[in-house]
Amino acid sequence: MKNWKRMLLSLTISAGLLTSAVPAMAAPQQPGVTVNNQAIKYSAGAPVLDEGTTLVPLKSTLQAMDIKLQNAAGDTIYAVVDGKTITLKSKLKVINGVTYAPIRVLGDATGYEVRWDAKTRTVILQSKTGDGGTQTSSVNAGRGFMWEVEANGNTVYLVGSMHIADDSFYPLRDEYEEAFAEADYLGVEIDISKAAGEDQQKLIMDLGMYQDGTTLKDHVSAETYAKLGEILKEAGLEPNALDAFKPWVAESTLSSLKAAKAGYEASAGIDLYFIQKAVERKIPVVELESYESQLSMFNDFSQELQEKNLRAALDNFEVLDQSVGLMAEMWKTGNEEQLLDLTNNFSTDAEYVKAMLIDRNIGMADKIDGYLKNGKKEEYFVVVGAAHYLGEHGILKLLEDKGYKVVRK
Repeated sequence: MKNWKRMLLSLTISAGLLTSAVPAMAAPQQPGVTVNNQAIKYSAGAPVLDEGTTLVPLKSTLQAMDIKLQNAAGDTIYAVVDGKTITLKSKLKVINGVTYAPIRVLGDATGYEVRWDAKTRTVILQSKTGDGGTQTSSVNAGRGFMWEVEANGNTVYLVGSMHIADDSFYPLRDEYEEAFAEADYLGVEIDISKAAGEDQQKLIMDLGMYQDGTTLKDHVSAETYAKLGEILKEAGLEPNALDAFKPWVAESTLSSLKAAKAGYEASAGIDLYFIQKAVERKIPVVELESYESQLSMFNDFSQELQEKNLRAALDNFEVLDQSVGLMAEMWKTGNEEQLLDLTNNFSTDAEYVKAMLIDRNIGMADKIDGYLKNGKKEEYFVVVGAAHYLGEHGILKLLEDKGYKVVRK
């Protein structure tokens, strides 16, 4: 398992690559929906992913939930639940003549627990009480990582994310939901719900593909290229499937393929979970970084470092799914000692550490410092990769050096 920590760092530290589908090896299937273990069969329309939010045909979904739709207009839904008329505020969208709404809004507002099963790409609605099931308590929910900083009448909650996850991460602890419910802003590394946008995809192609007529084979050793071809073939792809792309794209693609096979996907990640909820609550999402800055960082790695990272992914490919499972357990138990060990020991390469951790942490800590100083009595809920927080160069230390008191929640 030599160098496996180098591979796993991207799961807790950098959102952009894992959610950008580079290159798009296969289009993901559209999500399904179950209500109390019964799959909904849609006759008109089907669930779709729209900027990270699962939208479902409104009328047929409510009918499957045993809820009567009275009317839907603008951003307001009127429905009858257990004989009582309720009003839901939600973003509505008409697709091919069918009215769609976010599934999480419908479920949360009508008394269902809403979960995501990454392995089957299914949204699961389960009754919290009654015949459909029992209330699911967050007492046994994952501890995760969250800290609080207060200054000048402002509050910033700092949440450590795993950018890929599965349904076992949910529901989150009540402390997360309560803090987010009061937030005026959601802060993230980048808004990954826009990953499929035309501008983001063009940027990936411009930076991640060779533009001079050469291919990956011309830039890595024969041994590395042969090993990559073997693994791609075992995965059911052509051995030259990544020839047009640079080593850093190939590395990310391998990690994402293996993690997805193990059931961990960006669609269930902690940051995307809160981005979806921010869209539903209609609160601003502010970015501490940008797609361009993250992708440019990887693209600016030296050729030697890019091949070293790719080689680490190849050498550890068979054990990556096991390693992701260990990291998931670390997050759920909220084990700071293990997180600090990962952060301190993931790489001995000075170029890698400076780009991935030191420089980015300084930039994000400065942004958070600005939130705390604005004097507007606002609350920020900031979600970035967990490995950014701890250690000598971590965000928490940088904030403490600026005079702030940081409290684990």
